[in-house]
Amino acid sequence: MMPVVRDYPVQLSPEVQLQVRHIERVGGGPTLVLLHEALGNIALWRDFPEQISEATGLDVLVYERLGYGASSPITLPRPDDYLEQEGRIWLPKLLDALELEQAILLGHSDGGSVALVGAAVSPRVIGLITMAAHIQVDDLTLAGIRQTLERYQSSDLPERLARYHGDRTDLLFRAWHETWLRDSFQSSFNLTPWLNQIQCPALIMQGVDDSYGLPEQVTDIARGIGSQATPHFIPACGHSPHLEQPEASIEEIRRFILAL
Repeated sequence: MMPVVRDYPVQLSPEVQLQVRHIERVGGGPTLVLLHEALGNIALWRDFPEQISEATGLDVLVYERLGYGASSPITLPRPDDYLEQEGRIWLPKLLDALELEQAILLGHSDGGSVALVGAAVSPRVIGLITMAAHIQVDDLTLAGIRQTLERYQSSDLPERLARYHGDRTDLLFRAWHETWLRDSFQSSFNLTPWLNQIQCPALIMQGVDDSYGLPEQVTDIARGIGSQATPHFIPACGHSPHLEQPEASIEEIRRFILAL
């Protein structure tokens, strides 16, 4: 049976509306919820949501976080705790509004960090998967952001991003690099206290060649969560396992979900 794909907005408050894409395959079971990276949106997942839905047999929900795609806009500067706000407030509100009884979170980069907080606070979450999540700012992260900023200023990167972000391109790029390069964010960003509140099984993934995060991001997350967390490094892979090594990533995710 072919899945039904629906795109629609979800109003979470008078000021906050999030755009979602729902791939409905079976219904009645857990829903895999995808959380995108700092410069992502629904379209930039490409065909991964359909692939992972087919591989796992699960319904998949993809949504655009505040400021992205068709979701409500943001203003600058972002607060230093914006990732915690996304995971503590808006992700649980979305799960509640959609009445998802059981959710498996799958977050990439910033989305992975949001998923960590969401898994800590929402009783609806029965499984957690992160790809290239951060719990602190490290030197490799800062170097990667500075290199990307140089590319943004000297190449066609703005035009390529504008294909997906339109007139929000500059704002979203500033929201990313200005926040992460801000001293107050670097000194205050620490998701470690949330980790021991995560009670569900967790798969913590990262590419071996990730240029935005040290391997300790993975091992520290797994250690903080405890025995129910499995660290996994993907060979010959950078910051985006689902795009660079889709087959290996999907198989690892499929095995994890089957074991839940």
